[in-house]
Amino acid sequence: MKCLSVSQPFADLIISGKKTIELRKWNTKFRGEILIHSPQKIRTLDYARLNIPQRESPIVGAIIGKVTLYDVIVYESVAQIKRDQKSHYANKKFFEKIKYGFMLKNPKPFAAPIPYKGQLGLFDANLVDTSSNDIILGDIIDQEYRYRLVGHH
Repeated sequence: MKCLSVSQPFADLIISGKKTIELRKWNTKFRGEILIHSPQKIRTLDYARLNIPQRESPIVGAIIGKVTLYDVIVYESVAQIKRDQKSHYANKKFFEKIKYGFMLKNPKPFAAPIPYKGQLGLFDANLVDTSSNDIILGDIIDQEYRYRLVGHH
């Protein structure tokens, strides 16, 4: 499954449904569900700027949920990026560098984060645990699937 690393506090904002646009310098043709990975880097100043109380230990180094990437906005001016600021929460100093906004919907947090090392870009997350009979960890994180697998409605 495709995965995107997003620093805290932005990863939590995406998974909570508050951040619906993820700004990037690069475009993608991919559409569909993606996993959200929270890398080790924490943007401490953004907690203060956004007036978000910082947890004592924000979840980092793990996949924390999934979301649907359904479209990409191509920004042609700083004014367009400013217009959408309540959806992306970006610091104004980044506006000059950004060209694309990944449109996100249907966030689903995972009950338990999955430790995982992130990568740059939109990458394939290999969620197969070969140490324990090739059990697919993706089944563990997808609650709807899990209920079907064990015979519950």
